[in-house]
Amino acid sequence: MDERAEWLEADGLGGFASGTAAGLRTRRYHALLLAARTPPTDRIVLVNGLDAWVASGDESGATREPEYLTRQRYAPDVLAPEHPAAVESFRHEPWPRWTYRLRDGSRIDQEIFVPRGLPLVAIRWRLVGDQAPTTLSVRPFLSGRDYHALHHANEAFRFEHVAAGERMWWTPYEGMPQVGVLHNGEYQAAPEWYRHFLYTEERDRGLDCEEDLASPGVLAWRLDRGDAVLIFAVADVLPRRGTAGETFAQFARDEGARRRRMGHTLKRAADAYVVRRGTGMTIVAGYPWFTDWGRDTFIAMRGLTIATGRLLESRSILRQWAGAVSEGMLPNRFPDHGDAPEFNSVDASLWYIVAVHDYLQALKVSGGTLVPEDYRAFANAVCGIISGYMRGTRYGIRLDRDGLLAAGEPGAQLTWMDAKVGDWVVTPRIGKPVEIQALWLNALRIAEAFTSEYRPTLNLGLRSFHARFWNAAEGHLHDVVDADHQPGTVDPTLRPNQVLAVGGLPYTIADASIARRIVDTLETRLWTPLGLRTLSREDPRYAPRYQGDVRSRDGAYHQGTVWPWLLGPFVEAWVRVRGDRAATRRAARRRFFDPLLQHLGQAGLGHLPEIADAEPPHAPRGCPFQAWSVGEALRLDLQVLAAAVPMRTRRISGPHAEHR
Repeated sequence: MDERAEWLEADGLGGFASGTAAGLRTRRYHALLLAARTPPTDRIVLVNGLDAWVASGDESGATREPEYLTRQRYAPDVLAPEHPAAVESFRHEPWPRWTYRLRDGSRIDQEIFVPRGLPLVAIRWRLVGDQAPTTLSVRPFLSGRDYHALHHANEAFRFEHVAAGERMWWTPYEGMPQVGVLHNGEYQAAPEWYRHFLYTEERDRGLDCEEDLASPGVLAWRLDRGDAVLIFAVADVLPRRGTAGETFAQFARDEGARRRRMGHTLKRAADAYVVRRGTGMTIVAGYPWFTDWGRDTFIAMRGLTIATGRLLESRSILRQWAGAVSEGMLPNRFPDHGDAPEFNSVDASLWYIVAVHDYLQALKVSGGTLVPEDYRAFANAVCGIISGYMRGTRYGIRLDRDGLLAAGEPGAQLTWMDAKVGDWVVTPRIGKPVEIQALWLNALRIAEAFTSEYRPTLNLGLRSFHARFWNAAEGHLHDVVDADHQPGTVDPTLRPNQVLAVGGLPYTIADASIARRIVDTLETRLWTPLGLRTLSREDPRYAPRYQGDVRSRDGAYHQGTVWPWLLGPFVEAWVRVRGDRAATRRAARRRFFDPLLQHLGQAGLGHLPEIADAEPPHAPRGCPFQAWSVGEALRLDLQVLAAAVPMRTRRISGPHAEHR
C-alpha cells in the first residue's frame, strides 16, 4: 500500500483528518482530530492517531496472538509491528475505508469520515464473515499542540478522564479544548508515553521529524457481538444524546447523502476548500499546511464555487474580502494567530476583480439579481483597488506613464513566483511582470461595469503592452519589462506567466497576430501532462526535481517545477487561438484534461497537488491537496471545455474592441 497516497476529510471549518492509504502517519499534519479554534485558523492537533489490534479466539476459547491493523514508524526507521494484518483493499470514496484480512482468513472493515461543519471524526470497525470471538483493542495517541509544531514528553500532560456512560472527556492541557469521546466499548486507563514517532515526509524535507505522543488508555470491543464505534470531537460539539451506534449511523446517512448530491470526484474535492471565516466564507489554499491566502482564494474560487454554481458561497467569499481593501491592496495572508494581515502581493487584488467579473457573469446566466448592497460593495472594492494602484501604494506598486503597472522593491517578492529563503529572493521580478499587466488591463476593462473613468488608462496600457512585451526573435513575450525599474531593460526569460495574456482571464490582451505563436512556444517548451513548467530546460537555472532541504526546494519552486493550476490558463489559451469551436474543445479535453485526471490518485486522493517535478514521471510534490489546482481543473471541465459554454470570453485587441 502506497505511503505517498494521502486521504483527506475536511470539516468545512479549516480543520481536518488525514493520513495515508498505508495507514502510516508520515507528516506532522496527519491526525484524526485536527481542529481550527478560530475558523479557518489557529489549528490544533488533539488526537494524532491510534494503534488498533485484534485478538481472535478458537472453538476451545483459547486466544490467538494479537494481530495489528495499524503500523507505526519510530526513529531511526523502525516499523512496528513488522508483520501487520494485510490490507486487502482500500478506497477513498465516499470516505476512507480499509478491509483487513487476518491470518485466519476473516476480514475487518474500518471506515473514517468527518461530517461537514463539525470538528469531529467518526470511526467504525466491523467484522465481516465469520463471527468467532474477536476482541478489538484501540489505544489513542493524543497531543494538544499547534498543527505546525511537534509534541514531546512532559509532566504537564493530563492523562485523567471523566466518563458518563458511553461518553468521556480528556483535557490534555490547561487552555486546550477538551477531547470528547463517544464509544460503545470498554475503557481502561493505562497511561503511557510513546516516544520517537518518525515522520518521513518531514525528514525528507529537512525538518524536525520526531514526536512523542501521550496515550491515556485502551478501548476494547467484542466485534463478534457488534460494530465498534469511536467518535472523537472537540468536547462542546460532542452529541449529547443517542448511543454511539445511533450517532454514527445518523452522521453516515446525512454525510453520505450530502456527498452524493455534490456529483463527481472533482466537485466533491472542491467542497474541502470552501470553509467558514467569521460570518462569511473563504477558501483554504491547500491541505495540510495552508490557510486562506488572497491570491489563491480568488484564483481557486473561479472553479471551486463559481463554475460549480455555488453562487451563494461565491457571494459570501467576495463580500467577506470586499471590506479588506487597504490602499488599493487586499491581504495575501491572514496569519494563524490573529496577527495583522499581510499585504505583500501585487496580484491578489487584481485576481479579486477577475473573480468579481466571473461571479457577475454567472449570476446573470443563472437569472439572479445583484442587489444594490452587493453592487456598492463590489464597486467600492474594485474601484478602490484600481484607484489605489493608480495613486501608488506599498512596495512601489504604481501606475507608470505608459499605462502599465510597476511594482517591486529589493527583498520583496510580490507576484505568485514568491519563493524567498532568508534574504534570497529566488525569482526577483521587480518592474513590470507580464502577467501583472494582463491582470491590470483586465481589471481596467472589468471596472467598466462600474465606471468609465479608466478608459484612457486602458487604451494607453494596451498600446504599451503590444509595443513592449513581444520578443519576436524567440516567439514569446518577455517576462518583465523595465526590469529593476530600469527603463528599457527587459528580462526575456521564457516563463509560463505570459499565458495569462492569451488565456485564463476574461479578456485576451495579446494581439491576435502573435497569440498562436505564444501558445505554440509554451506547448513545445513548457507543457507537461500535469501543467506548465516554470522554466525551460534550456535555461541554466533549470531545476528538474523539487527535492532536498528548504533551500534546495525553494530554489527549485519556480525554476522548472510544474504547477498544475497553470494548465487551466494554458488549455483555455490553446482553445482560444484555434477558434474556440466545439470540435476544438473536444480535442483539448482528450489531449489535456483526460490525462490530468489520471493523477487524481497519485498524491492527494481525489485531488490535485500543488506542484510536480519538471521531468518525467512528474512526481507530485509540495502540498498534496491544492485549491487552485482543483479549481482550475473544474473551470476547464465545466466552462472552458464544456459542450455548450454559457460565458464566452473576449479579446481586447485595441481600444475597446470586442469580438466574439
